Amino acid sequence: MAAHRSGPLKQQNKAHKGGRHRGRGSAQRDGKGLKILSKKVRKELSKVDQRHRASQLRKQKKEAVLAEKRQLGSKDGPPHQVLVVPLHDKISLPEAFRLLQDTDTGTVHLNECGSTHSFMLLCPRLKHRWFFTSARPGDLHTVLDMAKVADTILFLLDPLEGWDSIGDYCLSCLFAQGLPTYTLAVQGISGLPPRKQIDARKKLSKTVEKRFPSDKLLLLDTQQEAEMLLRQLANQKQRHLAFRDRRAYLFAHAADFVPSEENNLVGTLKISGYVRGQTLNVNSLLHIIGQGDFQMKQIDAPMDPFPLNFRMIKSQKEDPGVTMEICAMDAVADMEEDLKVVMKADPDKQESLQTEVNLDPMEGEQTWPTEEELSEANDFLKESSKVVKKVPKGTSSYQAEWILDEDGESDGEDEYDDMQREDFIEEESQDEGSEKEEEEEYETMTMGESVHDDLYDENVDDEAEEKMLEKYKQERLQEMFPDEIDTPRDVAARIRFQKYRGLKSFRTSPWDPKENLPRDYARIFQFQNFTNTRKRIFKEIEEKEVEGAEVGWYVTLHVSEVPLSVVEYFKRGAPLIAFSLLPHEQKMSVLNMVVSRHPGNIEPVKAKEDLIFHCGFRRFRASPLFSQHTAADKHKFQRFLTADVALVVTIYGPITFPPASVLLFKQNSNGMHSLIATGYLLSVDPDRMVIKRIVLSGHPFKIFTKMAVVRYMFFSREDVLWFKPVELRTKWGRRGHIKEPLGTHGHMKCSFDGKLKSQDTVLMNLYKRVFPKWTYDPYVPDPVPWMKSEISLAVPEVDME
Repeated sequence: MAAHRSGPLKQQNKAHKGGRHRGRGSAQRDGKGLKILSKKVRKELSKVDQRHRASQLRKQKKEAVLAEKRQLGSKDGPPHQVLVVPLHDKISLPEAFRLLQDTDTGTVHLNECGSTHSFMLLCPRLKHRWFFTSARPGDLHTVLDMAKVADTILFLLDPLEGWDSIGDYCLSCLFAQGLPTYTLAVQGISGLPPRKQIDARKKLSKTVEKRFPSDKLLLLDTQQEAEMLLRQLANQKQRHLAFRDRRAYLFAHAADFVPSEENNLVGTLKISGYVRGQTLNVNSLLHIIGQGDFQMKQIDAPMDPFPLNFRMIKSQKEDPGVTMEICAMDAVADMEEDLKVVMKADPDKQESLQTEVNLDPMEGEQTWPTEEELSEANDFLKESSKVVKKVPKGTSSYQAEWILDEDGESDGEDEYDDMQREDFIEEESQDEGSEKEEEEEYETMTMGESVHDDLYDENVDDEAEEKMLEKYKQERLQEMFPDEIDTPRDVAARIRFQKYRGLKSFRTSPWDPKENLPRDYARIFQFQNFTNTRKRIFKEIEEKEVEGAEVGWYVTLHVSEVPLSVVEYFKRGAPLIAFSLLPHEQKMSVLNMVVSRHPGNIEPVKAKEDLIFHCGFRRFRASPLFSQHTAADKHKFQRFLTADVALVVTIYGPITFPPASVLLFKQNSNGMHSLIATGYLLSVDPDRMVIKRIVLSGHPFKIFTKMAVVRYMFFSREDVLWFKPVELRTKWGRRGHIKEPLGTHGHMKCSFDGKLKSQDTVLMNLYKRVFPKWTYDPYVPDPVPWMKSEISLAVPEVDME
């Protein structure tokens, strides 16, 4: 019997596509006989080898953590620096220091004789040494600066409330900057009745969970509890701050100023302290927080004044078994004898202090012509100026100049002087002056007279109140009518908005980032590829061995050309903290930072206001621009710092390689600094374009099917013709164009893609690129310390209803 054969109309099904969903066997069959050159071959290990490799990695990480613990506070490493921060005004800082200065635990060295501001604790039994410092939460900049170099922060809590409003405000700033290792200790819980102690600890644990979800509370009321706290500090796993792990930094234990021979106000500053972070090279630059960048002459390595195994000196007044040294004067004397120079600066390798590009105003101009070019130009003028005329015989050249041509005109060239002057009005003042102010309705209430009314009015600044009211009105208008302004009637719109342009699409329309740059852009530096430069520098830090002072050494830095005000600032009790700079970090460029508004700040913050920045290890003043945080090539300018979304802050500032935290403060009229925003450093990119938008509005006067007569957008026929190519849109989504002007009062005929509504508004978007102001100042004056009443006024009340 013959077999059945399918005909030409048989159904043909698609073959199964394996693709990325192929099995392992299919992939092996396809790749059989092929030699694959790839690093992914390492994945083809047996299960035993995989377990062995995982155990090795775990062991290496564990050994690295243990080595870091052993080095910190040991005889070969720097002392364990602990910053003590009391978070409540009821906490007694001297009492806490008295418990920590236990002579049975170790030997105490006070930095200042009779002072408890800071001290060194040496404990040979625990093979550890601590350096305790303190700062009050009201002195906010001091707390933030000392937290940048502290290994551990010890927070002291109240047994009933935990922390007050100032302490909570300080915690917000520290969390935004980045917390190192921290420990929580409660002081005064033993003073409560025994029945209330358990309830107090339960309530305090619930309060602390809001900020510290999984941290234990330690007690600090007795000597035994203080010793347990020290053991906890010594055995804690260290948390890292990225901006300081790649740089060498130093907390000054002593400072000496040697004035120069030429000027007594400038000289050499000798800073003594322990090197931390990375190896310190004398050829790199040194940044002193709040003061600026400086060069180093040399690095000395004197004897360590606080060795862990020191010669015990017994005091006659104390018990024979108790040893305590109040001042390390003998160590300082020995330090001068055993002075050793580690490294001197090499002028050929030393980093330059140049922060800006040397601007040549004639660089972009035409060069002066050579003598040959001048002679060729004169010959050409002589030949072109010769004119052939018919003159009577015997006429001289002078007489021929007065003979007219047949058309009755002279051959001399007429000179025209078309000097036109245009009055350029400042853009920002026009934007503010042209916006309409809406009248607000106020509710009147009858209240009883207060005795303190007169005293309250004495503290009110009428001028500051008027400025703040004006800011509130402008912010409200910006929220209701984004970017809308009124066309001025005293100045032509084509003159007033001559720097603006129209765009078909804000997202896709091209805009050259090198077009019409301001003069300040000639002063800054720009990377060809900032990301690659950052990776290369960080890789050199990890792999390349740097010559200089190693981590843990006690050194003396000779910093040159330092003003006398730096030493006076240190003598007033402020901390002197120095960071070494990476290559290019002293140069100026354009910094972009992503920030979010702090919920405790409710006052309007306008762009280009003078603000105080904490960016990584730096502290400075600048006037920023605000813009939207998007992935496009153009970013819309924001007039105010909004509270709902994250914005990008753009300033002129010194180059800093991220990651780095950012805090923004604003100086109030009373001298205090309030936190307004927190974030991080995004990039160093002068090509990031911030585009300002303005919206001109008009109203439909006569409406037809797809045509309409619009008025009040312009007030002259010439302005309508000038802006005719720009596309129009309406608030209800219609799009159109200007067809032609009507009359001389600014009326215009427009066509749209649909019929307009009578209540609709016709809009025109205009754009221009804006740049920040050059107001960078590395010196930030000391603010007025925060008071409890000021914090309560700054934090908004939440209506639970």
